[in-house]
Amino acid sequence: MNPVPPVEPGRVNAHTHLYSGLAALGLPPPMPPPARFVEILERLWWRLDRALDAESLRAGARLYVAEALLHGTTALVDHHESPAFIEGSLDVLADVCQELGMRALLCYGVTERNHGRDEAREGLRECARFARSNTRPLVRGLVGLHASFTVSDTTIEEAGELGRELGVVTHVHVAEDGADVDDAKARDYAGPLERLLLRGALPAGSILAHGVHLSANQVRVAEERGLWLAHCPRSNRGNAVGFARALTASRRVALGTDGYPSDMAEECVALLRIADEQGVDLEPGAALDRLLGGARLIAERFAPEDTSGDSVVFDPAHGPGARAARVVIGGRVVVDGGRLVSGDLAEIRARAAEQVARVRNRMAALA
Repeated sequence: MNPVPPVEPGRVNAHTHLYSGLAALGLPPPMPPPARFVEILERLWWRLDRALDAESLRAGARLYVAEALLHGTTALVDHHESPAFIEGSLDVLADVCQELGMRALLCYGVTERNHGRDEAREGLRECARFARSNTRPLVRGLVGLHASFTVSDTTIEEAGELGRELGVVTHVHVAEDGADVDDAKARDYAGPLERLLLRGALPAGSILAHGVHLSANQVRVAEERGLWLAHCPRSNRGNAVGFARALTASRRVALGTDGYPSDMAEECVALLRIADEQGVDLEPGAALDRLLGGARLIAERFAPEDTSGDSVVFDPAHGPGARAARVVIGGRVVVDGGRLVSGDLAEIRARAAEQVARVRNRMAALA
């Protein structure tokens, strides 16, 4: 008799970008080849987000969410930017999550990198509009900031004021690369964390993505303030920004993928492998602790009775890398027998492939 597979708690991806579902199907390589992190942003990711419209965003998000569910992910914390399509963009993402059955925290990553303060104000309006109007039971809205180095003090202060008005937390990239630290110091702050704190943009529960270039003392300050840190080891390795070794100083650390596939088991493996390569001595069970940290993070944003039943069953016959056999979110079965219940993966992938061709053309036309 075959043993009954155990029911496990749902897995949480504490920082990602749903639009990156398109990237897995092939995007033009950044040219000329980037030599540093900011050039990767400018020549690839910021060109991609500028090329997004409603149709391509929906297609990419549907593919990302579908694959995430099949990997046993039951909640995503998304950080979104689409400068040519701001108003209504969070509704597109929320509709995809509700349609397929994914629990999610959504925000628009406010920035000034393309059109200055006008762009920032439009992003803040989208965060406010969505947080006030959303009634989807699986989705909550947050206030987003892209990163300290792409916004002014005024925008940071306005984001903090909006969060207090709405009663929500902030999701922001912090110290992913040394350029973020250098920018904060050039503005006479000790670092981006201190800048965001002094400007009142980080209420308790806020989510700081990456933290690669934070010191152990800064990480302890973040923990004392009740902030979450989302560690994304695969992305950090891919972007050559370093390993977030100081995150061992906090117990409020979760795992994210930063747009990499939402395979949280693979992220755990990468965490342990890269830590060993870097000579970082993680405590036994560190990967599991960070995986469970994501569940604690989500539980802070939803009522406990909402998330307590989120669960996944893997078929042990297929090994540790197997996809989920059954996933339940909010009392709804969203994966059964290893197949999506609310969508057809082949159709979702085909739609995304159609949109990739359009996005590639628009990226090529952008200066």
